[in-house]
Amino acid sequence: MTSRLLKTLHETAEDFAATGLIDAQTMREFDAACLPPVKNYTARDIKRLRLRYQASQAVFATYLNTSLSTVQKWERGDKHPNGPSLKLLNLVDSKGLEVLV
Repeated sequence: MTSRLLKTLHETAEDFAATGLIDAQTMREFDAACLPPVKNYTARDIKRLRLRYQASQAVFATYLNTSLSTVQKWERGDKHPNGPSLKLLNLVDSKGLEVLV
């Protein structure tokens, strides 16, 4: 949540949920709607991210729990990360490689 308004709305919804004015399902949907969007990465973006943390392709792959060949294919643009791998790249980009330790 990046905006103060969204943060305030979320806190209000949490208060409503605590008092029973919002059911658990609605609160889960609201939580999901407040998640930041997942950024897509180009081959150049992935290489730049890896080099920012001075990691070899093999070390970067180990942190992401993927194979060396997958990282190589991402950096060549032969494959594109998706699902959990894409979420991990977003985490590394915003919080650093250490977040995966």
